[in-house]
Amino acid sequence: MATAIRSYAKINIGLKIGPKREDGFHELRTIYQTIELADMVRVDFQRGVGIDINCKDNRVPSDESNTCWRVADRVLKALKTRGKVKITIEKNLPVQGGLGAASSNAVATMIALEKELKRQLSAEDRLRIAAEVGSDLPLFLMGGTVLGTGRGEQVFPLQDLPSFHCVVATPDVGVSTPVAFAEWDKKWPAKLSRHHLTDPDSSDRINTFSRSVYEWLNGSNFSATGVPSQGWDRAEALLLDLVRTGIENDFESVVFPKYPAIREVKRALERSGAKYVSLSGSGSAVYGLFTDQETATQAARQLSENDVPAQATVTLPRARYWSELFPAAKTYEMGRDAKIG
Repeated sequence: MATAIRSYAKINIGLKIGPKREDGFHELRTIYQTIELADMVRVDFQRGVGIDINCKDNRVPSDESNTCWRVADRVLKALKTRGKVKITIEKNLPVQGGLGAASSNAVATMIALEKELKRQLSAEDRLRIAAEVGSDLPLFLMGGTVLGTGRGEQVFPLQDLPSFHCVVATPDVGVSTPVAFAEWDKKWPAKLSRHHLTDPDSSDRINTFSRSVYEWLNGSNFSATGVPSQGWDRAEALLLDLVRTGIENDFESVVFPKYPAIREVKRALERSGAKYVSLSGSGSAVYGLFTDQETATQAARQLSENDVPAQATVTLPRARYWSELFPAAKTYEMGRDAKIG
């Protein structure tokens, strides 16, 4: 019997693009936050050889370009095991939506395949394989609220934020992350300095983002007056502080001009009462954070009535992320001795 596992999505609470590195990637800073929306992945290990991927969405590749295929291949090699791996992906999350669906599917494949094999990789091997396959994968080996640095693959667990009501809108537009980075490079061309590319302005943006995040999270421990208050609503204050500290997604400056319809979705969420609205990743998904379920549900309904697919959900703290991965059994958990970063 195949192992079924939920493959949760993520949003980016702020994303700063830094200088281009010698390996061709950009330095990034972001806060990842897992949310309750999910695909379902089923993994079956049998006698034979090969890796088969099945998905009714024909935009999902079924060959070695699929992140699930690449992860499964590396897991088999790391565990020195041969066999037939069948992976079935039930899509609920958008393709090229900025919600990390392909990366989450791949990590779900890793965890489910370990369960099928009744063997576990070391924490170091999990992180190594995840980082080799893609920048967003390591965050899904943590869940909850996560700081991402490097090209996004260096992850550090943060204290979980309070659970927020969230509306995720997914306009029918596919945004290519490499194309979005190319547009960014046109806007902010790197400067050649000695033997590598640098951009002092983008380095300053990275540092500013880090200070803003520190200010935001540090301020969350106090009321608006700076004095701790037992009756104070920490979640609501955090949302208000997000706007005050100017934590934004740099991709908006290049994605919105190219795709005005996505900008209009952000404006619609702002009008609907969201306290904070942002593009997730390079898009096309746009999310809004709300202080109450009723307003969030109404906002999702209004967007859907205007032909913009939208769902009301909640952010997913780390403990719930791990306890609810498997629909039937809730026994698997990532090794707590993992070294992150």
